[in-house]
Amino acid sequence: MARQQKYYVVWKGHHPGIYSDWKECELQIQGFEGAQYKSFPDRESAIEAYRLGVSGFYKSIAKSASNFTSSSKEPILTSLCVDAACSGNPGAMEYRGVMTANKQEIFRIGPFPLGTNNIGEFLAIVHGLALLKKQGSDIPIYSDSINALGWVKKKAARTKLPRNEKTEQLFQLIDRAQAWLKNNTYSNPLLKWETERWGEIPADFGRK
Repeated sequence: MARQQKYYVVWKGHHPGIYSDWKECELQIQGFEGAQYKSFPDRESAIEAYRLGVSGFYKSIAKSASNFTSSSKEPILTSLCVDAACSGNPGAMEYRGVMTANKQEIFRIGPFPLGTNNIGEFLAIVHGLALLKKQGSDIPIYSDSINALGWVKKKAARTKLPRNEKTEQLFQLIDRAQAWLKNNTYSNPLLKWETERWGEIPADFGRK
């Protein structure tokens, strides 16, 4: 399997910026006292982090995490978990939802020829919300993506992926998801899956 593309933000270094190659990033921080940098799974996240600046980025992470943190020390088993898988980012993408307790797959959509992890996570959360509302269920939904949870809260997918013939089908789903959020209410708690404490989210595709 090809190594997943990463992006590196250098906030403080010889030449601050966004780099798609670790060796180039490393050159900017070597020998620079107090260098500040971080890797990101996709370019859109890196662009947003660089725009916010190092202090703004970490403040936003702290704020977002607090908005979606459960008071439970263990995951709530009566819940739905969602996740996306992307071969490259952007790359071929699919997403799914499973029941947390037994990993029973409830839905799987894709793959689409070109997408991002954040888009997949966003669509998965909204798909889960719409499905649970139809079933009259108010169980929580877990996602391990703070970005996607934030997009759902703002009712807009803030993606930089270009809309073209290759991505049109995916963007039609994004349009539908955004319209659903603007025209519906829901009582399901949206929670951040605590990967460091609980391990990989049950909906994970296992392709790392």
